[in-house]
Amino acid sequence: MTHDAAKLKRNKIARRLPPLAAILLALAGCATGGNPASDRDKPLYPGSQSNLSSLSEIIAAHPDDPQAYNMRGTVYGEAGHTEQALADFSKAISLDPNYTQAYANRALVYRKVNKLDLALADDNKALTLDASYAPAYLGRGMVYREQGRNNQALEDFNKAITLRPDNPEAYYNRGLLYQSQRQHALAVDDFSMAIGLAGQKSESYVARALSYLALGNIKAAAEDLDQAVQLDPLNLRGWTSRGLAYERLGQKDKAAGSYAKALNINDKYQPAKEGFTRVGGKIGQTYPTF
Repeated sequence: MTHDAAKLKRNKIARRLPPLAAILLALAGCATGGNPASDRDKPLYPGSQSNLSSLSEIIAAHPDDPQAYNMRGTVYGEAGHTEQALADFSKAISLDPNYTQAYANRALVYRKVNKLDLALADDNKALTLDASYAPAYLGRGMVYREQGRNNQALEDFNKAITLRPDNPEAYYNRGLLYQSQRQHALAVDDFSMAIGLAGQKSESYVARALSYLALGNIKAAAEDLDQAVQLDPLNLRGWTSRGLAYERLGQKDKAAGSYAKALNINDKYQPAKEGFTRVGGKIGQTYPTF
């Protein structure tokens, strides 16, 4: 099957206190990038068991259709079933060696399981097939960032934004890069763009708050973290960072309440334990959070 014919077929189916810097480093350490899928790359079905069953039925009826495998791989990947996702993306690629999106999707899974060389190879292949494919630039930029190749990461994030200026994940990931380089004013701008484009995403608020803290704008940081923990009450970094913000504002009871919330989520999380101790928190005592 030719590349154009395969693409047409797919389209048809798709229609179907300590030093602040040290504390911030600990809190930012678990920052992760987002999914590079753009609007045209979203799976047909959200990730659920019923959708997996539906996609499996489609594959049973059309075992030679690469898009069906790619879509099921996306659902598997979103559900954390990495081996099944990799198998489906590889099958899609074997059926259509020119399937750009399948390479980029497989690269995303490889990156998540820390197989960075394989992820890089797949992103490079995707860009060889389509030099204007923004998700592959974003995915490759995340790989470069994790490899410490910051200049190359920045080039790819910039390219992804040029191609898709409406993609919040590109701004978010470029913001993380700027943040790691202590370019916090630039990071704030990018996180603000991500929030404006994506709406209510707790991780973007947490990330922007950490840069606000580094810039000394503690009130703005606290406001962002208020928003973050209301959006995601189980956000460990959100509650811990919020504790730090209110600690810096001198509101120790509210800081203790935030650290206590973090410890309820993970009682071994060291930044929260240390913060709770710093503000004089006592186990068993009730503290305000808002």
